[in-house]
Amino acid sequence: MDTTTTYLGLNLKNPIVASASPISHTLDGIRRLEDGGAAAFVMYSLFEEQIIHESRQLDHYLTYGTDSFAEALSYFPEMETYNTGPEEYLELIRKAKETVEIPVIASLNGVSSGGWTRYARLMQEAGADALELNIYYIPTDPHLTGAQVEQMYVDVVREVRHSVSIPLAVKIGPYFSSTANMALRLSEAGADGLVLFNRFYQPDLDLEMLEVVPSLQLSTSYEMRLPLHWVAILYGRISVDLAITTGVHTHMDVLKAMMAGANVAMMTSELLQNGVVRIREILAEIEAWMDEYEYVSVAQMRGSMSQRNVAEPAAFERANYMKTLHSFRSDPTGMFRG
Repeated sequence: MDTTTTYLGLNLKNPIVASASPISHTLDGIRRLEDGGAAAFVMYSLFEEQIIHESRQLDHYLTYGTDSFAEALSYFPEMETYNTGPEEYLELIRKAKETVEIPVIASLNGVSSGGWTRYARLMQEAGADALELNIYYIPTDPHLTGAQVEQMYVDVVREVRHSVSIPLAVKIGPYFSSTANMALRLSEAGADGLVLFNRFYQPDLDLEMLEVVPSLQLSTSYEMRLPLHWVAILYGRISVDLAITTGVHTHMDVLKAMMAGANVAMMTSELLQNGVVRIREILAEIEAWMDEYEYVSVAQMRGSMSQRNVAEPAAFERANYMKTLHSFRSDPTGMFRG
């Protein structure tokens, strides 16, 4: 079976890419990803805050209002305690390029434009094959309009695009008033690929200590439905490569991603839970499925179930909303059944 695909101009041996995770914190972890069968990997993210920290500056997105509440000053972790600094990050890129043959996709996580784009160039110089820009911003200012937030995203992408020549992917969240329009604008700003979607990490409340505490839950396959929906809608409409990154756990998840129109399926939670050996197991299951259903290549199936190719395109729009609600029928006992 031909499981090859392309993503960001890179020729990949299969559609499974290891997304950013603690596994890529070390060279040994990166080797294990390659040995496990990953076609490429996204390095853990270098945060804008780390870059600012190194230059002894404070970004207003972090500091605004914190002096009003003493406890807020301790909410952000010390930079050294949760990640390595920019120089260590660049050195790991260099070592990874010397050690493994699969593509290395660097990752920048930030919200503002400015000096941090310098590190996009340094990542390129260190040997990164591509760059994933992870824009994660929660607009809490009631005076900040949706249009202003969207323009901020576009400006950041355009500035980074001007800083590097390597392929650029943009990882975004789903909470735009018009996701399709934002996809188009990001493409026009210079994005070569879109990664759907960034998970919205929500804190929990400790009622005994009266504290806001970080809370991380690994994904489930169910969560893939949202990015699957939008990849199927965007396929063939926007001139960018597409990646699904939330909820990819099984071979069926990968197959669905391809049929919706994704170039690659990105996996993290499954690898953290069950080890990188899962990649080869999933690839074997994909090939067995392709053989059973007489698919000769991943390219053959890609986009076959996108909105533009299915018999009922309205299934991806409001009609599906109504059909889903009516999929539960009441029986004589008063219970509902699907």
